[in-house]
Amino acid sequence: MISKRLEDAINAQINAEMYSAYLYLSMAQYFESVGLKGFANWMTVQFQEEQFHAFKFIDYINERGGRVILKPIEQPKTEWNSPLEVMEDTLKHEEKVTSLINNLINLSMDEKDHMTTNFLQWYIAEQVEEESNDKEIIDKIKLVGDRGNGMFMLDKELGARVFTPPAKEA
Repeated sequence: MISKRLEDAINAQINAEMYSAYLYLSMAQYFESVGLKGFANWMTVQFQEEQFHAFKFIDYINERGGRVILKPIEQPKTEWNSPLEVMEDTLKHEEKVTSLINNLINLSMDEKDHMTTNFLQWYIAEQVEEESNDKEIIDKIKLVGDRGNGMFMLDKELGARVFTPPAKEA
């Protein structure tokens, strides 16, 4: 059985993951509105990943005998001045999510809940990947600028991304 403190904290994380999904869906719609369909695709995949993350937490609470309580999702930002600004906001957001996951790990250690600490390790590895991907795109945008052939090629590259849910652990 999961402790009430961890159950509440993971429920808050479910809300944060659903907000992340909503934010990335908003970013995808921004990119659609400025004709960057590849960037929109990349953000749509992010949307799908964040939903997957939320459902992974939901399944975990249920497996541990807790109760999932859904709360309202905050409205995300809808306007940006450039693709670079969107990606910089994405990185800032992922850094915030990393701190939330770190706080969950700290709580699981305080509660001496080794199952939850182990479960959260997957999210730590995921956050390393998330932040790295964002930094790479930011660097590419800075290199090519936000117009012209370089942006066209980057948009094409990001358009090739597909959502592939991770395989179930054995």
